[in-house]
Amino acid sequence: MKLATFKTAQGASYGIVTGSGIVDLRRYLGNQYPDLKSLVAGNGFAQAAKHLSASADYKTSDIRWLPVIPNPDKIVCVGLNYEEHRAETGRDKTEQPALFLRVAESQVGHKQPIIRPRESIQLDYEAEIAVIIGRPGRRISQKDSWDHIAGYSCYNDGSVREWQRHTIQWTAGKNFTHTGGFGPWMVTADDIPPSTTLTLSCRLNGREMQHATTEQMIFKIPKLIEYISSFTTLLAGDVIVTGTPGGVGARRTPPVWMKPGDKIEIEIDKVGVLENSIADG
Repeated sequence: MKLATFKTAQGASYGIVTGSGIVDLRRYLGNQYPDLKSLVAGNGFAQAAKHLSASADYKTSDIRWLPVIPNPDKIVCVGLNYEEHRAETGRDKTEQPALFLRVAESQVGHKQPIIRPRESIQLDYEAEIAVIIGRPGRRISQKDSWDHIAGYSCYNDGSVREWQRHTIQWTAGKNFTHTGGFGPWMVTADDIPPSTTLTLSCRLNGREMQHATTEQMIFKIPKLIEYISSFTTLLAGDVIVTGTPGGVGARRTPPVWMKPGDKIEIEIDKVGVLENSIADG
């Protein structure tokens, strides 16, 4: 099942994405689950699935896509988690994942413009797989980790490279407003069995820039959940952004930066394609 958050003239809502459009779940479940995060927290997927065959309330062309979870408690991102990317950066191997946080304001939805800030021309792409937490937990073991996943989505961890390099901390370069794409929807975990090998790719103006599978991850998803939940409680709706493969623009010769008018696509098989344009802020 594909679940998305969106906006219409009537305001923000969420629903099921079908072949004919979007079924507005607030129409059916809004009293109990006012948004997608609350549906995830309440494990309301079975109730949502009862409306899979309902007539679409909106065509996808009639809505504005929002980040899949617009209001997560936290977004935990993983750096240097594919060997090819670690090697191209010249950084040493680590025994544990390198982590940083994003804020919700830094995100945009599918088909919304990613903003190149006036402070930079070095806006880079990073294709990533986003894991959305369903069942909350602390100190989750790797063997139990799959039971805590609500679903998966595409993520573009857009990076303002000069600001990322100001210090050894990456926070500034990873959190400019509307630089990260998240969407178009989440595919629920029951559609993607545990340990499924997923293929991840990135295209800039139709040219493939990144391509990898989850087999190439240094730290696999269960390890990430175990490690992160050791120091913080993972809550329903939290997002883990699991790292990018090699081929980022900053490590190309010459470097390749996203610029206004560009189209960037992040594709995960079994999930879909996240598409964003680039605009100046």
